[in-house]
Amino acid sequence: MTFAQQHKKPLEALLNKEEPGWPLVLEWISSATNPVEILPADTARAGATLYELQVTTRSPMGAIVYSSGGILIDHGWIRILGSGHDRLNRTLHSWNQGKNPAEFLLVADDAVGGFFAINSGALGEDMGKIYYFDPATLNWEGLDISYSQFLNFCFEGDLKDFYKDLRWSNWQQEVATLDGNEVFNFFPMLWTKEGKDINGVSRKKVPVEEQYGINMELRKQLGR
Repeated sequence: MTFAQQHKKPLEALLNKEEPGWPLVLEWISSATNPVEILPADTARAGATLYELQVTTRSPMGAIVYSSGGILIDHGWIRILGSGHDRLNRTLHSWNQGKNPAEFLLVADDAVGGFFAINSGALGEDMGKIYYFDPATLNWEGLDISYSQFLNFCFEGDLKDFYKDLRWSNWQQEVATLDGNEVFNFFPMLWTKEGKDINGVSRKKVPVEEQYGINMELRKQLGR
């Protein structure tokens, strides 16, 4: 997936009215076992974001971009990017600008500075599959699932087990105070020996852009 297309299709050509993907996403959400909050979309912003991404509304990704400002999972712990909202003021397109989407496309992130991305070739041979950047290891880890399967993981997956080492006592109250553009920064850092006990480290809110930059710079310094 790339934004650098030579001849972009007009917005109307991306709006699939015969087989829209949004009803399918809503169907998945209706059977969700994890708390899900759909942020409403702004029509103009949604259209502009869809046009830049050049995906159709037949796809779950295009449907989420055009029909939602984003989706919050489990009290805002996971933020699935859409076309932006006051509480999640990043679009799927704008968030990836300057981050080399030819290598991977960032589609979601979480409260502890973890990032979910679709592999565009740089992360492994499994093109199109979802990877998770784990702040406790500073590694991209392949999840062997597609974007649609990732959505269902968010809606129905065992998040408690997936995040068993990254959640602290009473995390819900603190996560509820986060803006969608913020994550927690930990000290000692979670990937260090001293930072392994999530309940024994201090944390503060920082902009998600700042934390992403810190993570990527640390990877470079460590030769990852």
